[in-house]
Amino acid sequence: MKRGLYFGQFQPYTNGHKAFIGQMLKDVDELIIVIAGAQISHDPLHPFTAGQRLLMISRDLKNSVIPVSVIPIEDMTMNSLWVSHIKSMVPPFHVVYASNPLILKLFSEAGIETISPGTCPHEVLHGGELCSLMAAGDEWKAYMPEKTVQLILETDIIERIRAIFETDA
Repeated sequence: MKRGLYFGQFQPYTNGHKAFIGQMLKDVDELIIVIAGAQISHDPLHPFTAGQRLLMISRDLKNSVIPVSVIPIEDMTMNSLWVSHIKSMVPPFHVVYASNPLILKLFSEAGIETISPGTCPHEVLHGGELCSLMAAGDEWKAYMPEKTVQLILETDIIERIRAIFETDA
């Protein structure tokens, strides 16, 4: 059984993440998704809590045929210990997927197969750009899966983002 590990901050979970996960699910028998930076929220680049990010992902992947686990993990500042930290927090895995070059380097140095998901097949905006659109009242929904949009609309997240952008401006 091949188990993959995918890292992302998911600030927020986008169509780009969903497309990458779709590719990964073709290659593994089980996927562990790590919400990196679980401790970070309420700032312009990271407005969503770990719990909100977990809901975005798990709601979207609820009907996946391949088992998917979503695990929020706090960052640590010592890169030399980070791989061990991750290994202690998740089930055993065989391959790491990440876009972050540092993550790929650290796991590669630890002897673990690493794969960069590559280029997304459609237009993708980064979290900060999406949050700017939300704060300004511009169109943002087309860049996110339906379940993510629903979660955002069900909560006070857009008001939080606007307040964050106003105080940080």
